[in-house]
Amino acid sequence: MSFVQIMNHTAVTEFILVGFSDHPNLQVPLFLIFLGIYTITLTGNVLIILVTSFDPTLNSPMYFFLRNLASLEICFNLVIVPKMLVNLLMENKRISFVGCAAQMYFFFFFGAAECCLLAAMAFDRYVAICNPLHYPDIMTQRACFQLAGASWFSGFPVATVQTTWIFSLPFCGPNQVNHFFCDSPPVLELSCADTSLFEIEALTATVLFIMFPFLLILVSYVRIIITILRMPSEEGRHKAFSTCSSHLVVVTLFYGTASSTYFRPKSSYSPDTRKLISLSYAVITPMLNPIIYSLRNKEVKSALGRTLGRKLFSEKM
Repeated sequence: MSFVQIMNHTAVTEFILVGFSDHPNLQVPLFLIFLGIYTITLTGNVLIILVTSFDPTLNSPMYFFLRNLASLEICFNLVIVPKMLVNLLMENKRISFVGCAAQMYFFFFFGAAECCLLAAMAFDRYVAICNPLHYPDIMTQRACFQLAGASWFSGFPVATVQTTWIFSLPFCGPNQVNHFFCDSPPVLELSCADTSLFEIEALTATVLFIMFPFLLILVSYVRIIITILRMPSEEGRHKAFSTCSSHLVVVTLFYGTASSTYFRPKSSYSPDTRKLISLSYAVITPMLNPIIYSLRNKEVKSALGRTLGRKLFSEKM
């Protein structure tokens, strides 16, 4: 169905993002809090990209994937947070039909890509710890580019199918989306058609593009833990675990919050609870990821120290 046909099929030409408007006294404090989080997110992820790109000690596949993850987090944040910040200060909280569709498309795109990239990062750690002698032969530069490229591309079919299907449904009014961005569950509630078939399709896509990568991550870490426990020295076990602990924390944060939204029935959560859960994976987690990787990874901490040290030294000169 073409976009013109979709527009002719619906009476709604724009949506209103309710966001946090039911708490008018909190609009300015929330704006300041989310602006601070947004600034930290952009700064932290840009630093990760710069440090892993230019520090010669961080040229392994693990940091190549980390650089891709930081890029995804920046893109993911840009889709949601700027519009949310504007709506917190403006009385006009409208978003056009096309704008809502675009926001949902890129939300699906970057979300699915991150799921697959986290699985690729888990595979990298599996090969490094469970098959270290063949690691350089398996994780070649070409293999890394192929895994990263496939991860980014995986968002395309998910976003295209899901968004096209949702916005081909008729929307007869009302047009108030009880959320701070155009997520599929609150938008779907506004459709005046039977959405049961789409919900089955959405669940299938969720299983394929969220749970399948998660199962790959789970299998990888089961093998990793078994291998670590079999290591004879405590120092070796500690070193091996430290290389994957940051990734494990990030996976837990991302999947724990995202699955609680998309695997629960529509009536399980109140709108406010749904917003809080969405905030955790759409706003908070992208901020925490660079902090987790910099605090729990000695090489990243050392590289950051060298980079900042050179900058301070050059300013003094």
